[in-house]
Amino acid sequence: MDDDKIIFYAGSANEIIEELEKIHPDNKSRINATPDNVDSGLAKLVLTLIELIRKLMEKQAMRRIEGNSLTDDQIENLGETLMKLENKMEELKKIFNLKDKDLTLNLGPLGDLL
Repeated sequence: MDDDKIIFYAGSANEIIEELEKIHPDNKSRINATPDNVDSGLAKLVLTLIELIRKLMEKQAMRRIEGNSLTDDQIENLGETLMKLENKMEELKKIFNLKDKDLTLNLGPLGDLL
C-alpha cells in the first residue's frame, strides 16, 4: 500500500483492522474496549472529538477577532463560552482519569492531531 494514496477498502471490520495494523503495527493508541473498560474507552473517544472541535472553534474565533468581524460583546461572550468549555473538559478528564496526551489523534503520515 502506498503512503501517498488513499485506498478505499471494502471488507469486514476485522479485515480492515488487520490492514491498518500492517501499516502501523506499533499503534498503541487504539481504543481497546472490553466490558471492564468500555466507559473509559467511550469517554476517551467522545472527549477526543470534543477537544478537536473545541480547538477548531478557538482557531476560528481567533481568525474572526483578528479580522475585526466581531463586536466587543461578541468577543466577550465567545471568550466566556470557550473558557467554560475548557473548564468542563478538564472536569471530565479528571472524572475519567484522562490526560491531554490521551486525547491525541494519530493521522498516520500526517502526524498527530491535537
